[in-house]
Amino acid sequence: MSDTGPDNPPPAPFKYHLELTPAQLKITYTALHSLLDDFGHEEADVGAVIREVLDKLPDEHAIRAIQLEREIAEKIAGRPGTEDAGSPGDDSSPSAA
Repeated sequence: MSDTGPDNPPPAPFKYHLELTPAQLKITYTALHSLLDDFGHEEADVGAVIREVLDKLPDEHAIRAIQLEREIAEKIAGRPGTEDAGSPGDDSSPSAA
């Protein structure tokens, strides 16, 4: 008998880990909400995946607290802690294996 089914899907082969700056997080959150708004009832399965991703992000109040203009200005000024998580020297991507 199989251990998989509608209530117990097979395990995913891998998971991704992303490190996002506050500005990247806010843009990702906003983009996912826009994408969710664009999908109709016939794409309910895609909408469900988008909701799963949104559920993993901080809540709306935390996202609204991010001051995008300030975060971008700090990055341009080169302040500590504002490095781009996806810089060329970052080996955390799945393709680095």
